[in-house]
Amino acid sequence: MKDIPRVRTMSKEDFVKNHLKPQRPVVIEKLTEDWPAYQKWNLEYIKEVAGDKTVPLYDDRPVKHDEGFNQAHAEMKMADYVDLLKSKPTNFRIFLYNILSEVPILQGDFKFPKLGMRLIKGLPMMFFGGTDSRVFMHYDIDFTNILHFHFHGKKRCIIFPPDQSKFLYRVPHSLIAREDINFTNPDFEKWPALKQAQGYVCELNHGEMLYMPEGYWHFMHYLTPGFSISLRSYPRKLKNLGKALYNLGFMRYYDNYMRRKKGQDWIDYKNQQAVTRTHKKLNIKK
Repeated sequence: MKDIPRVRTMSKEDFVKNHLKPQRPVVIEKLTEDWPAYQKWNLEYIKEVAGDKTVPLYDDRPVKHDEGFNQAHAEMKMADYVDLLKSKPTNFRIFLYNILSEVPILQGDFKFPKLGMRLIKGLPMMFFGGTDSRVFMHYDIDFTNILHFHFHGKKRCIIFPPDQSKFLYRVPHSLIAREDINFTNPDFEKWPALKQAQGYVCELNHGEMLYMPEGYWHFMHYLTPGFSISLRSYPRKLKNLGKALYNLGFMRYYDNYMRRKKGQDWIDYKNQQAVTRTHKKLNIKK
């Protein structure tokens, strides 16, 4: 596992030349220092401006056949959720939540960076997590390029390029790797293909930004309570745009159909196929 390169600042020209075009990740530490969010965004502020909003919550339970694609596991008022985050570790996370549309005052707290990306202005998504909560290894359904900004605390990010998919026990007809893999401390006896995977790691602190190129796998581990916002741009590669359209227009609907038709057998089959296909492709005997 290599450390993701870090810089304090970067010009648009350098970002496009050295990271966007060649699709290489980077952490930029000081990109948000002129944002109002850099001074204002912490959990108490979120509680103050959004405490009355009901938010969808996800935990780390395995996918079940009777749950829809990205279906939330619970709901809670934001004020109660912030209190929970501050009081004790919790597995409950907020995932892909467009809080900015519900709390417009937050829209004035950040800027769309001028880094040579055509950012999707209507889709800034926020993510929250408590101490030691984790997000399964996955890649995004739409293959977007992602600027991932973290606030209030520290988060560990483990990422892999798309060409490492063959080592990650990818679950077919989904966007995830096997959910029972602990990517912070993998069991190489149980998951031998992971020994060949070449990935990157970083720890994001308040105000820092991680650029994740399109199709990158990512696993997030909240080391403290905190939250992040992702700004995205459409895939630059036609091949990835095609994959995004397939995922959005067919794959997720097919998976939901098979869950209804086959039930838990479909989930179990996919999980077994993740192992069988990975080991067969790599000629691993177990």
